[in-house]
Amino acid sequence: MSSITTLARPYAKAAFGLARDAGGTDSWLAMLELASNIATDAAVASVLKNPLVSTGQAIELMTQSGGENFDERFNGFLKVLGANRRLPLLPEIHVLFRGLKLAAEQRLQVRVVAARALEENQTARLRDALTRRFNCEIEIDSEIDPGILAGAVIYAGDQVIDGSLRGRLQKLSAALNK
Repeated sequence: MSSITTLARPYAKAAFGLARDAGGTDSWLAMLELASNIATDAAVASVLKNPLVSTGQAIELMTQSGGENFDERFNGFLKVLGANRRLPLLPEIHVLFRGLKLAAEQRLQVRVVAARALEENQTARLRDALTRRFNCEIEIDSEIDPGILAGAVIYAGDQVIDGSLRGRLQKLSAALNK
């Protein structure tokens, strides 16, 4: 997965630069989301990854699928991706672009995986603590995974905060095996 991120990062940064200069990061995020959804469609994905499909055909498939939802600059961006055979990276480019947009707005998307659903007051306390720690506005996406037993694992940018019982037991087991 990290190699996909490495390949997608320069394109996401370039797209963000184009969008910011044009004053349209929201519209570019929407166009990238649509392009990502198109690229992840099973039929389209197989076409984009097929080496027998020409660059022109792949680009045409994407631009026609987006239709009027894609502006001229975005179609130009798709042409660059297509020329470099990077159209399959659109889902990862979308994720990275969204991260760049949030960072520019001093916001951070945090994923919290807990053993059970968080109550409103727990979410509010967690948001306040993370706001103080990262010095930015926090958006929380919650997931439930009973496999972590108790507590939560927090994914904030490049950081992982493991406050789960499973994580603590794994640390204890590793310490005992040393």
